[in-house]
Amino acid sequence: MENNQILVNFTIETIQLPSNFQEIIKHEQALIGKWKVDGLVEHLFLKPTKNGAVIIFTGLEEDKVKELMQSLPLYQFLKSVEYLPLIKQF
Repeated sequence: MENNQILVNFTIETIQLPSNFQEIIKHEQALIGKWKVDGLVEHLFLKPTKNGAVIIFTGLEEDKVKELMQSLPLYQFLKSVEYLPLIKQF
């Protein structure tokens, strides 16, 4: 499973965001940063539209990735989330 990765593509519902949204973003970034340090996340890409991101997890089963995603502070604001298992070639 070492070379396997899971791409998570998500979009945030930007209508009626809470007033503390920027604080939520800081917590989100800290948590994903910890996952990066722990070797769970290989890449984080923000969408140019600023309404979502793509995260590439590495070495995890899809169920574990879904569990991690559900622990994110922004998860409750997601409009859509897609999990795409990948096998890295090079």
